[in-house]
Amino acid sequence: MTAAADRLFVNGEVHTLAAPDETHEAVAVRDGAIVRVGRTREVEFLEGVDTDVVDLDGRVLLPGFVDAHTHLTTVGRYLVHADLSTADSPDEAVDLLTERAADVGAEETGRSGDADGDSDDPVLGYGYDESTWDEERYLTRDDLDRVSTERPVAAFREDMHVAAVNGVALDRFAGALAAVPDETVPTDADGEPTGVLLESAIDPIYEAFESGPTETKAIVEAALADCAAKGITGFHDMVRNSHAPRAYRELDAAGGLTARVRINYWSDHLDALREVGLGTNDGSGMVETGAIKSYTDGSFGGRTARLSEPYADAPEETGQWVVAPDELAETVAEATAADYQFTAHAIGDEAVDAVLDAYEEASETDPGEARHRIEHVELADDDAIERLADAGVVASVQPNFLKWAGEDGLYEARLGPERTAATNRYRDMLDAGVRLAFGSDGMPMDPLLGVHHAVNAPAETQRLTVTEALRAYTRGAAYAGFDEDRLGTVAVGKRADLVALDPSPWAEPESIRDVDVALTVVDGEVVYDGR
Repeated sequence: MTAAADRLFVNGEVHTLAAPDETHEAVAVRDGAIVRVGRTREVEFLEGVDTDVVDLDGRVLLPGFVDAHTHLTTVGRYLVHADLSTADSPDEAVDLLTERAADVGAEETGRSGDADGDSDDPVLGYGYDESTWDEERYLTRDDLDRVSTERPVAAFREDMHVAAVNGVALDRFAGALAAVPDETVPTDADGEPTGVLLESAIDPIYEAFESGPTETKAIVEAALADCAAKGITGFHDMVRNSHAPRAYRELDAAGGLTARVRINYWSDHLDALREVGLGTNDGSGMVETGAIKSYTDGSFGGRTARLSEPYADAPEETGQWVVAPDELAETVAEATAADYQFTAHAIGDEAVDAVLDAYEEASETDPGEARHRIEHVELADDDAIERLADAGVVASVQPNFLKWAGEDGLYEARLGPERTAATNRYRDMLDAGVRLAFGSDGMPMDPLLGVHHAVNAPAETQRLTVTEALRAYTRGAAYAGFDEDRLGTVAVGKRADLVALDPSPWAEPESIRDVDVALTVVDGEVVYDGR
């Protein structure tokens, strides 16, 4: 006799995403796995005395979203510190930071009973994007000195490749900043630091303000709750010198982890991983080790992405190497020889080529077999796309970046109209046979927003169908994490990681960003109910 299901999802529109247009009405779940997919009346045969029956009432049911590239602690910091993504001007960003400064002062008073004006507690803000402001400029020391001249203040651009600090922070970190390349600490006409920091100059600031284990766990839990509300059932986290892996494993052990996490460790953790014997795909069903990650270049926002031709708005500049090609090639070879998946940040066309060169040169392991990845791939020419496809390298891309691809947007300012149309070529990549995995980079961490941008992209070379975009955020991301046998589609035998949407994203493709998440299910358990 067939055992009863733990939970049934009935009267829905189930899109399996296993094959185009494959739909059903209901799904049965037992022990966290999908045990039947079909019509409601067929699935109801598995209803028992203790079975929880969820009536979808016509809602769309999909495999849960997997974010293939994020920084979860940064996402959590938006929720805990000043969220500058809502600012529409430098003045508004300063106002938000000033509000946060008042909160920090109140928190200190609550701890000590006496406000300490020169406390070490910093005022932090995350996520500003000056390209959306009428006054299109970075935040500076002068801006942040208006927030406080007694405690350190730091504001991070949403791409984390540009930051601003006040005078207190500049003085406090003067020694560390003296050791970074001069071009990463811009100065004014008098030779004084402007407070703007680029690339490696940000590292001392970020590391100094890294949260301890307790605060990190609180930040992770806040971000996980937000993930559940966005339909995210799994994500690939880019981790460096963070307590987040400890938080994930503690939550997993306590049964409190509400999304699967694949940890991609920075390349400076490679020796430690080898020493403890922790390899790619090792771990539990909820927390596993992913790839070794490195950089090549920076970002378009900071004019540090490495280009073969100069920037349109800075004709003398072609970007920077954060990690030089020869150093990258050595690290790729070392990691590949040790059987690690590898992934590298590459945005400019010259950087994308450098990563492909490194993968092709690395030992005897086929990059496709190793499932090596490139993160972002924002500017890739025809030859690079063909090389991606031929080598089986996964393009781990962020469709929400297409917000910069519109007329008079960031891409056009940095690259000009012709190269703007050649950014984020998802249509061309998919047609060429490239493996696409969608993620967000936490800017913001919202799959439906990313799907919306991919479906409504301004250029034909960028635009996908609704089904193609959803597949990239489910089965494509699962493939990038070696998880296609258990995640990414609605099929018997796979884990019951699901999301219910209302209304259907197919009904009004031009409004996908407005679709609501009704339910999020991980391992058969409802972790969010927004009905």
